[in-house]
Amino acid sequence: MSRQFFSRLSQNYIEILADDEYYDVTIEVGSDPHVKIFRAHMIILYIYGGIISLNEHEPSEILEVLVASDEILLQELVDYLQDYLIENKYEWIEQHFELTHQKSFQSNSLLELQKFCTDFMAKSPEKVFNSFDFTSLPENSLVSLIKRDDLQMKEIEIWEHVLKWGLEKNPTLLPDPTTWSDDDFKILENTLKHYLPLIRFFSLSSEDFFQKVHPYKKLLKQQLYEELLGSYLDSNVEPSNNILLPRNRNIDGIVDSKIVNLNIVSLISRWIDKKDTKSKYAYARELYLPYEFKLLLRGSRDGFTPHKFHELCDNKPLTVTFIKIKETEEIIGGYNPLIWKSHNRGEFGITKDSFIFSFKNKDNFKDLILSHVTNRDKALYYKFNFGPTFNGDIDIYVIRFQARSSREYLEHGDYNFCRCKQGNYVKKIRNTSDTFLIEDYEVFQIIKK
Repeated sequence: MSRQFFSRLSQNYIEILADDEYYDVTIEVGSDPHVKIFRAHMIILYIYGGIISLNEHEPSEILEVLVASDEILLQELVDYLQDYLIENKYEWIEQHFELTHQKSFQSNSLLELQKFCTDFMAKSPEKVFNSFDFTSLPENSLVSLIKRDDLQMKEIEIWEHVLKWGLEKNPTLLPDPTTWSDDDFKILENTLKHYLPLIRFFSLSSEDFFQKVHPYKKLLKQQLYEELLGSYLDSNVEPSNNILLPRNRNIDGIVDSKIVNLNIVSLISRWIDKKDTKSKYAYARELYLPYEFKLLLRGSRDGFTPHKFHELCDNKPLTVTFIKIKETEEIIGGYNPLIWKSHNRGEFGITKDSFIFSFKNKDNFKDLILSHVTNRDKALYYKFNFGPTFNGDIDIYVIRFQARSSREYLEHGDYNFCRCKQGNYVKKIRNTSDTFLIEDYEVFQIIKK
């Protein structure tokens, strides 16, 4: 594989010849006593004439050429070699990740290779942390990694690795924090000052918080520590606005949704299992995913008619409905522990375990509303022209018009009456009882994994 470089190359070539600092090749021209000495870098052997061929060279050699090209500011060649290694030598990079990572972070210019290394570490952290001494990672690399929402590690593991990195940088500190002085804590706090704001402490379980964060509480700002402590002890404590959500774990087979994400699914699963139902910090805890959410119906795929809803969802227990309201980002819905069914005259579903909910959008958990049923005898409503209806608190159905009063219209027409009006549940989930239009809706059956 050969590549030609002519644009700006002649000027760069002159700069190489004039460089007295970076060179490892000397070229002598003439004979004594008339000798002219040119100093250059070995990169000259590759770019003479504006052509570079990589087929005959090992990836390690190409990496060295990349570093040399960066040192002498051959940006066109730098860009090309980064892309070449990433696109053609992925397996070699994975096998020699420590070397590649070290070389890429020696410079502030090898951004594509740095991004590739950080992406790899985020997706496969166990391969990195188990393959070499991660404490040798430079600070900018580790910070880039811990910033990632998609870092595939448990938060307690991230915290433990950060502590290990900080202790390695301060070998005079003893492993046991109970022996530390205030100055010792201040030393480690200064070492970790760029990392501490990136740890999602609220994701930790109460056990992990007490055993693995509490001993290091002097590393944290007092306000943060007090809020952390309150989040575990007092369900009435209001979360601040700057709490980071749990990281996005790549867990296949949990949910296939166009409306919600794993954070919402995790929270719904907690409510179903009656975990942290009173805690206002439940959304910030580590993802809780004991169920598969099996898609039964999606409006944009299957239609918005009562007929299709009953065809696909009737007689299936344990369902969760998500509704995205048109022209807003609002998501409302509810959990039905019973079954759905079609009834000619209308019938109430009786349960004490159903609940309804609302989110301002799929990423806003500060203003979420969870509302449990108060009138168990009228928790649900079944009728042939109704969709998933939580008896007035969430109404979805086809209303009768004089011009179209046939049963076929009521079954096969699109929903034309959607409204939330508080009646049988503790809280209203919308601040208006006006009707709304559905952008999309999904019904899932939950199945224990």
